[in-house]
Amino acid sequence: MNIDGMVHVNINCTNYARSKAFYEMLGFEEVWRVPATNSAEVNAAVGMSNYRVTGAIMKLKGVEPAVLIDLLQWHEPEDHSPPYANLYRPGLARLALRSSDLQADHDYLVAQGVEVLSPPATVYASANSGSRFFCFKDPDGTFLELVEQF
Repeated sequence: MNIDGMVHVNINCTNYARSKAFYEMLGFEEVWRVPATNSAEVNAAVGMSNYRVTGAIMKLKGVEPAVLIDLLQWHEPEDHSPPYANLYRPGLARLALRSSDLQADHDYLVAQGVEVLSPPATVYASANSGSRFFCFKDPDGTFLELVEQF
């Protein structure tokens, strides 16, 4: 294998404009608008015969290496199933992002009315190091996490 990094994480949503505004609030910016339709080759690569989508690649501002999400609202095909109801379901469960001021970010999200699961919790890796984190949900209920290491 020749894997040498990560490109992006795909997050599907039910309302692109609403979700875009949410992720912009977190510090992401749109850097490339995804084509609404694509070639037969691209359709096959994502396991579909045809599709219509609204979305973009969004980059976390001021961070290197780049942290990218692929935010997509599917119109055809369309699936209105809710996202994971919990964090223990098999599959990709949440996206964890690093924070330099976890408590300020927690307080900001709470003030914005974001569904936050709990106050920050601490996990120790050793007597002198560990991290603090908390989980929250985007407008569709997708789990996200902020982590501050110490």
